[in-house]
Amino acid sequence: MSGEYASTSEVIRDALRDWTLKRKVATIELEEMRRLVREGIESGPGVDADRVFARLRAKYAGATEE
Repeated sequence: MSGEYASTSEVIRDALRDWTLKRKVATIELEEMRRLVREGIESGPGVDADRVFARLRAKYAGATEE
C-alpha cells in the first residue's frame, strides 16, 4: 500500500462505495434514456432525415460562399 489507506478493509470499503455510486449513476442514466425514448415516441410521427437535410442544404447552399 502507498499509505493512502490504513488497512485492506478501508481499500475494500472505498472500492464498494465507488462501485455503488457507479451503479446508481448507471441506473439514473438508463432511466433518463428510457424517459427520452418515451418522450420521442409520444412527440408524434418521425420525419425522414434525408428530406430534412436536403431541405437544409438547399436553404443554406449559398450561405457559406464568399
